[in-house]
Amino acid sequence: MDRKGRGMVKAGRRWLWGISLLLGALFVGSFAGAAHPAGDMLAAFRIPIALIFALWVIWSPWPYWLRWSAAVLCLAAMGQIVAQSFVAHPPGPVTVYQKNLRFGNDGTEALAEDIRASGADIVALQEVTSRNAALLRDLRADFPYQTSCALTDWARVAVLSRWPAEGEICVTGYGVSGLQVASPGGTFWAISLHGFWPWPYDQPEQMQQILPILAGLDEPAVIAGDFNMVPWSHALRRLAALTGTSRAGALFSSFRTFGMPLPIDHVYAPGGGSAEPRGRLGSDHAGILARVVVFE
Repeated sequence: MDRKGRGMVKAGRRWLWGISLLLGALFVGSFAGAAHPAGDMLAAFRIPIALIFALWVIWSPWPYWLRWSAAVLCLAAMGQIVAQSFVAHPPGPVTVYQKNLRFGNDGTEALAEDIRASGADIVALQEVTSRNAALLRDLRADFPYQTSCALTDWARVAVLSRWPAEGEICVTGYGVSGLQVASPGGTFWAISLHGFWPWPYDQPEQMQQILPILAGLDEPAVIAGDFNMVPWSHALRRLAALTGTSRAGALFSSFRTFGMPLPIDHVYAPGGGSAEPRGRLGSDHAGILARVVVFE
C-alpha cells in the first residue's frame, strides 16, 4: 500500500475512534443528570443512544475486550428500561386522569366524555388555554371542585376533583397547581405539574422552586402531569424520593418527538398504583388513567 493509501486508512481509523468516543460520551452523559440537566435531556434518548453505540462499537477499532464490555453495558441499560414495560402494578382506590390538553385543542367534547366514562376522582390538566377552557366548564357538574394556576400568560395547569377541597396551592410561573382533597379515605393533595424540558430550558430553576414546596406538604400527595422527563432521569428520581411517591403503572409512551416514543407523562403516589394509556383526543399527548394508593 502506498503512502496515500496508508494515510487514508489512518484517517479512517481516527474517524472511527472519534465517533466511537462521541457515542460513548453521549451514553455516559445520559447518566449524568445530577451533574448537569443536559444529562437528563440525554437520558430521554438513552435507548437509541445505547443501541447505536452498541452496534457501532462492536465494529470499531477498539480492543476486543473493550468493544464487548461497552456493548454489554449498553444492552444492560436498554434492558433495564424495557423491562419496566412488563412489570405489573396492583391498582389502588383513587382514580386519576392525567392529560396535557395541547394549547390549540378546541375540540374537547370527546375528551370530556372519556373523562366521565373513566370514573376518575381527580383530573390533572396541563396547557389549559382560552381555546380549550370550555372543558373545565363542561366537567363542572361532575367535578365541582376546580383550581388552576398560570404557567405562562397564555397557559395554565389545573386540578379537578369530585371530592370537596379544603385548600389550594398555586406556584405561579412554575407549573404547579393543587387541591387539598377530602376523600373518603382521608385528606391528600392532588397536584398537577407541567415540567420544563430538562435542557436548555429552565428545569433546574423550576425544580429548585417547587421541590421544597411539594416535599413540605402536610398531607400525602398525588402528583400527575406532563413532566417532560423520563422516569429514570435524575430529576424525577429526586422528586419521587423527596415526596415519598412512586410512579404508577408499567412503562409506556405518552408522547412522540421526531417519531420517537417517550414516556414523559406520569402519575406519582405514595403507594404507586396501576396506569393505562388513554386516547390522544385532539392532543399530542396520550392521556393516562391511573388507579393509585394514597394511604399505605
